[in-house]
Amino acid sequence: MNLSDSIQTLLIYALPVLFAITLHEAAHGYVAHMLGDDTAWVMGRVTLNPMAHIDLVGTILLPILMYLSTALTPMGPLLFGFAKPVPVRFGQLRQPKRDMVWVALAGPGINFVQALLWWTALYLLLFVGVQERFFLEVCKAGILTNVVMFVFNLFPLPPLDGGRIAVGLLPMKQAILFSRIEPWGFYIVMALVLFGVINGIWMQPFMGLTLDTLRWLMTPVEWLLG
Repeated sequence: MNLSDSIQTLLIYALPVLFAITLHEAAHGYVAHMLGDDTAWVMGRVTLNPMAHIDLVGTILLPILMYLSTALTPMGPLLFGFAKPVPVRFGQLRQPKRDMVWVALAGPGINFVQALLWWTALYLLLFVGVQERFFLEVCKAGILTNVVMFVFNLFPLPPLDGGRIAVGLLPMKQAILFSRIEPWGFYIVMALVLFGVINGIWMQPFMGLTLDTLRWLMTPVEWLLG
């Protein structure tokens, strides 16, 4: 892939990625607010303004550098990044152990919904006869970006959302032990990503399952527009 193709791909993914990250983080803060913790709400993090959630290194520089540096490798381009985590004081939640599950689920949940909306937009564009490749590719990028975020964030290791969900569902003793992984969790996840472990044992199978589920949910829309 040459530089021109890489730049075009980055432009196609820019809007879907901004929406995916912004709504993901805002959803965490909004659900925390509804369940008793106003930390993110007071700090202005429950907002659709992407600037409140963008981390210069994690959201912009790291994904671009990883994409450009791996675009020509046999495995293909590798994307990895992160936004500013929404601050949540789980002790402020009405029922901390239970409610932390709902707060954690909110982010991936909104990504799943966005994937459905991008898929619907793609069908609508095709239905009205839009042939402009850029717009069609943006919709496809929206589907893929949100499916990736949905599946990746559900990986059951703190500080990812899946790890927080696991802590909330485990019995108290096991939950406390498991939560102690969190200070090193980011580095463990990075290592698993770089060595292809997460891709092989988690991303590929669960992305396939998620896409099949979305395809099934889109059947009525396809039928109506077909």
